[in-house]
Amino acid sequence: MPDVPRPRAGRTQTVKASIASHEPLAGRSPRLARRRHETRVRLLDAAFGLVAEKGIDGVTISQITDAADVGFGSFYNHFESKERIFAALVDWLFEEFANTLDRLSRGLADPAEVIAVSVRHTLLRACREPVWGQLLIREGLSARALSRGLGQRLLRDTKRGIAEKRFMIADELMCVISVIGTVLAGIAAELDLATSSRRAVRTRKILRSKAEKFAESTAAIVLQAFGLAGLEAEKIACRPLPAAPQEVTA
Repeated sequence: MPDVPRPRAGRTQTVKASIASHEPLAGRSPRLARRRHETRVRLLDAAFGLVAEKGIDGVTISQITDAADVGFGSFYNHFESKERIFAALVDWLFEEFANTLDRLSRGLADPAEVIAVSVRHTLLRACREPVWGQLLIREGLSARALSRGLGQRLLRDTKRGIAEKRFMIADELMCVISVIGTVLAGIAAELDLATSSRRAVRTRKILRSKAEKFAESTAAIVLQAFGLAGLEAEKIACRPLPAAPQEVTA
């Protein structure tokens, strides 16, 4: 089952879980640490909601603090600038998704299928959550994205495939960059198709079917870049997707 958008309340719960480990607690009372943590969560959640509505360039710090019900000056206790909160937001979004991909591919013995599942879920999520897809296009080849989260997972899975002699490539880093470029181009094409369709609402099921087929085709192209033969790549790319893990609710 492909990724589906989560309601805002569920997203806030996920933010709390994902940034908890990054919030230093030493030297603070438990109550102060908890209040600081909750404020940071509200700011990040508000930023994501506003980005979804207005785009990154259309959001101001005052809009973020108003939406989070946080004093304007309190913003700077957590982030130095608008750019820093967006960087933290991007880190959270892609680290969260990278963890989701790890759970989805857990138990898959074939490194090629791991790559195919990751590519397909990435394209399908971008299609269902255009803001997320736009952020990935913007940040996908940045130094931050390549050095952590999705970039490091892809490099890890590539090395695994090479070690198991499943992938035949000359330069693993250049292959990873090429694969990311292919996926980002695919996302851009899908988002353009979805936004340019005047009958997008009435043809949602058709667009979803096309997105799934496109995700499979993109995954097959990626696998061929890793050295698999075309027919085998297409077969692996069309295997049923692992079911998305159920979220734990409080």
